[in-house]
Amino acid sequence: MLSDNEMGLVLAVSSSVFIGSSFILKKKGLKRAAANGTRAGFGGYTYLFEPLWWVGLVTMTIGEIANFVAYVYAPAVLVTPLGALSIIISAVLAHFLLDEKLRKMGVWGCVCCIVGSVMIVIHAPQEQTPNSVDEIWKLAMQPAFLLYVAISMSIVLALILYCEPLCGQTNVLVYIGICSLMGSLTVMSIKAVGIAIKLTLEGINQIWYLETWFFVMVATICVVMQMIYLNKALDTFNAAIVSPIYYVMFTTLTIVASAIMFKDWNGQNTESIASEVCGFITVLTGTVILHATREEEQQASSSGRMRWQDSGKSFDEEHLTSLYSPEY
Repeated sequence: MLSDNEMGLVLAVSSSVFIGSSFILKKKGLKRAAANGTRAGFGGYTYLFEPLWWVGLVTMTIGEIANFVAYVYAPAVLVTPLGALSIIISAVLAHFLLDEKLRKMGVWGCVCCIVGSVMIVIHAPQEQTPNSVDEIWKLAMQPAFLLYVAISMSIVLALILYCEPLCGQTNVLVYIGICSLMGSLTVMSIKAVGIAIKLTLEGINQIWYLETWFFVMVATICVVMQMIYLNKALDTFNAAIVSPIYYVMFTTLTIVASAIMFKDWNGQNTESIASEVCGFITVLTGTVILHATREEEQQASSSGRMRWQDSGKSFDEEHLTSLYSPEY
């Protein structure tokens, strides 16, 4: 019988495999669709008739569900950093299936992510799962967590009301800051909802608690805001810049929020906590290296496309021969 941490680990790794694979399946579907009509990046919807794209979408959905359930069984300090494994999966599969070569620095990035993930798994704390929504509510009402929520919402309001009109289009940290702060609250709310569902399925009904529906409402609001501002960030800035910064900020804030609310590190010695922090930093380093490698390849690909276009290739040919498409 697997412990809660082991169950969360299996689900988190499975989630990364499904999500990483889904990127490749969707991209292959988009490429096939582009050969038969207008590309999605130019307003086309032919990909909706491509079965491979739908397989990728279903695969991603399964991965997201597995990730959601993983938070029910394991602490955020274990689950969240393991999301970097999906980047490794997609990078390796792209190397073999899409001919998007993984360079030496990219390999080092993968190694850093794997080493950091192993360190986190070995030293991850064993979380005590609450026995009711009422217990989770008491954790959420702790002064320390309420202070975190108050500070987060104050920063979000300042970013939306003051910073966004002033420098939202020029400073990537404005949109990503909003996404990351709201994202940390999203994970806490979703974890609460997930535990409520788990307890209900075990015969301890939590549906009639007002606190359960409060967490559902908070999760919904946070997810919507997170998606709105993440889309703004991706629409305004290069994805190779947005992705690593968002991953670093979101992961860090989620771990901080979980450590405050669920007291993930209570009972751990200094050595274990230091090892987890080092593992986390190693994962972040690997993620940044991987995205930096991707950005270099995108720039090289763009230069190549410009040369092909100048040599007389048609508009459609130029985009179909691109190694990196904006739908990825």
